[in-house]
Amino acid sequence: MNMTICVMGILSSLSAGNIFAADNEVQFSLTDNPGRWYDTGTELAGSRSIAVATPGVQVKFSGNSNTVHTRTSVIYPTGAAGMPFNTEPKKGGDNLTLTTPGLYVFTCSIHPYMLGAVIVDDPATTGLDLGSSLSLITGVSFPSSSDLATRLLRTFFITTNPANWQNYASSAPWHIAYPNVDVRVDAGVVNLPNVLNARYGNDLALQPLNNPATPAVGEVWVATQFETTSGKTKAGTVSAINGADWQVRRKVAMPSINMNNPHNMWTDKDQNVIYAAQWFDSKLTVFDRETGELIRNVSVGEAPAHVMTLTNNDHLHITNSGDTRTDSVMELAPLATNVLRRIDIGRGNPHAHWMSHDGATMVTPNIITGDTTQYNFSTDTIDAILPVGNEFSHPVATGMLPDASKYYVANLLDNSIIAVDMETHTIIKHINLLENYDPISGNISGPLGAMPIQSPVSPDGKSMVTANMLSETIIITDTRPGLATTDTVVKMLPCDPGCHGVQYGAKQGGGYYAYVASKFSNSLLVVDPDPNADGDPSDARIAGRVGLFASSATLKDANITGNAGMGGQGILPVPLVYNGWVQNLPASWSNQLTEAQRHPIQ
Repeated sequence: MNMTICVMGILSSLSAGNIFAADNEVQFSLTDNPGRWYDTGTELAGSRSIAVATPGVQVKFSGNSNTVHTRTSVIYPTGAAGMPFNTEPKKGGDNLTLTTPGLYVFTCSIHPYMLGAVIVDDPATTGLDLGSSLSLITGVSFPSSSDLATRLLRTFFITTNPANWQNYASSAPWHIAYPNVDVRVDAGVVNLPNVLNARYGNDLALQPLNNPATPAVGEVWVATQFETTSGKTKAGTVSAINGADWQVRRKVAMPSINMNNPHNMWTDKDQNVIYAAQWFDSKLTVFDRETGELIRNVSVGEAPAHVMTLTNNDHLHITNSGDTRTDSVMELAPLATNVLRRIDIGRGNPHAHWMSHDGATMVTPNIITGDTTQYNFSTDTIDAILPVGNEFSHPVATGMLPDASKYYVANLLDNSIIAVDMETHTIIKHINLLENYDPISGNISGPLGAMPIQSPVSPDGKSMVTANMLSETIIITDTRPGLATTDTVVKMLPCDPGCHGVQYGAKQGGGYYAYVASKFSNSLLVVDPDPNADGDPSDARIAGRVGLFASSATLKDANITGNAGMGGQGILPVPLVYNGWVQNLPASWSNQLTEAQRHPIQ
């Protein structure tokens, strides 16, 4: 009893309530609620996703979500009994017992920013035990005092507490609240917030919002996935930014269907509708781009993630990232009027796919099996399934050269991008995004990309922009063929926490912008990948930063009630200017582009 009281004393400054696990049992409810995806019901320093217990704790997971999730131990004490723990996607419950002292962080492999943590503390020691060494599920181990360990801890506390997200609607400095506890690591007992604040700072002034000097053609739609509104029990809006003045023109919440976490979007060949995949549900929503009015809501499968069209017939293809069955890509008729078929890609759980300019090929990253599929529409067969890492590398997104000669796969947990030759179906390069990073000291000697996500290639095939969640960086890769710098990271730019979504759109007068959205921020970064128009992306720069929160002039179908403009993930610039799509634009859009933009490759 005295040892338990000692542990309780360490925690007493964190909450007025008793946050030590009652009866040595932790219950996580897996939800659709932003920041509280793993919800204990008890708050610790603003987070309801962390619990403290003693060895032998019973951890119970229950489902309270509209879709399926895995329960995956992404971080755990090196050598811990019963680790790694990993389940198939499901809505039901799971139980496990944790006996080895240390830090355990759980995620969902389908929605990998869902985080819950348990600190198993030996009450006979001082400080809460994190373990002297921690391991990632990929097999990588590192000291618990290392920069990699503290970066991961910092990311956890940002992710699971909406009050810790960057709010550009406020003039207040960015403050991150950490639990005021002493923790035991390999270097001894240290105060957690002291270490995190010393390494990464706190109460930081946010960069000012500033519009790019050159307007964009059309508008930019952003899945502000965590924004909450009236008339709904589920989070998520889709926000339209006018490229002429960079103001938020419209927010679509769809209270009539309780739209749930819209994640990624696309449009039809005439640019008249928006297709939005509800990632924490099973629906694809179609609405009028100009008015925001609902057209239809179509059932497609578990956790639909990304949607794209074929250039030759405007058929839609939606990846069901929660489906373990191999026929997990849905094909729908134009405007999603009906479901045509399920496409067998040989694997389940695909995420951010890409389609070729000629409508002949689709490539998918298969998140749970650690591989990628190249599918041939001409023959309706699989051309190849290639491993791009181990089963826990988490391939999450793809990008493709505009001539469909090569595609790229971003591995979230392997911290790499894999280049694949589409003719020979062979891996031609492994780009190590941690090459310039010392995980122990934190020294960064060059471009760094940790936990890469969306990585599209520019319409002209000269650059690839990648959003990196852990390092909060944007990296630019030179994708021009036949150069010494081909498939080399040539530039790094700062990003916001939860850096996630990227797409290219047309810049007025020629060239392109790459738009970058972050989950735990309400700003949109506008990147100019080639400011001097010489074709070399090594001088890429941030051209502007635009707020994603509503103004008094913003058109809305519901009132904003929380997380204003937060959760930026999928991005859709209109008009579509990628090779194959841009040639199909109606004259009203095509006439706003330069000749080079209308024909991005010759």
